[in-house]
Amino acid sequence: MARILITEQIDGAAVDQLSQNHEVLIEHRLWSDMEQLKARSVDIDAIIVRNQTQVTADLIQSASHLKVIGRAGAGLDNIDCDAASKANVVVCYTPSENSLSVAELVMGYMLSLARDIPAAQQSTSKGNWERKRFTGSELSGKTLGIIGFGRIGTLVAERANAFGMTVIAHDEFLTPDAPHLLENDVELMGLSDLLSQSDFVSCHTPLTEDTRGFVNSDFLSQMKHNAYLINASRGEVINESDLVVALESEKLSGAALDVREVEPPIAGKLEEMTNVLLTPHIGAFTREAQDRVIERVCHDVDAVLHGEPATSFFNFPLPNSQP
Repeated sequence: MARILITEQIDGAAVDQLSQNHEVLIEHRLWSDMEQLKARSVDIDAIIVRNQTQVTADLIQSASHLKVIGRAGAGLDNIDCDAASKANVVVCYTPSENSLSVAELVMGYMLSLARDIPAAQQSTSKGNWERKRFTGSELSGKTLGIIGFGRIGTLVAERANAFGMTVIAHDEFLTPDAPHLLENDVELMGLSDLLSQSDFVSCHTPLTEDTRGFVNSDFLSQMKHNAYLINASRGEVINESDLVVALESEKLSGAALDVREVEPPIAGKLEEMTNVLLTPHIGAFTREAQDRVIERVCHDVDAVLHGEPATSFFNFPLPNSQP
């Protein structure tokens, strides 16, 4: 019987099913203690994580029985995938299972920012009736700039089109004739042009050395005056200090952030701003998305442990396979 270690809040019917075939050890807070995590991983065959567990090369090396790492989510920046591949460990993940939920959250952000819904609700719940104060704007006719036009960006574009928005995109890995750009009537353009034209800018890039902190003072200075910034990708792509300056100077009308430079963050100026929407990394956290994510990662981990190929893998489907 294989031993599987779950280091974060991951549960549900798929985990229960996994427990029928394997010894599943669930320690929801183990991600916060690296030394204890290493000690508990010595004789583990599989580890299942979300985004908080740092699966480092050191951890992988110490887990000599490890065959598969399951990431319940799309991003892999918390996993040393090169080290996993060198150690012949399969990395499986869920690249598309939560995309729809993230896209819908982005649409919710845009509606909330355009109509100032949170502030209007707070004012009205206090007994006020400030109709004129909360004169908002429509999404129809506005331009949405999407940075990173992958699965989530495409889903956002489809929904923005339904609202009558003009959608433009920047993605260094695409060409203008990419099918999903053409199908959604999305124009690909350089970053500076996108920033200067967009009423809303939504970030959907992975975290890499190139994207870390790339939303900085230079980036923000190129944005259209009174535009809105949305980030539901990775918090580290934004320099939060520079964002505060742009908001305080009224260069931007507002921002919506589901992810932060440090999670959980230390409360600061962003938390004090009435034109900033902050949520605790909930983009993927709908019942439907979580069911899909956990079912997929548990299925793939179980498959690998039974000598069968994973369906959604980053490096190779089985140990001893080639990338």
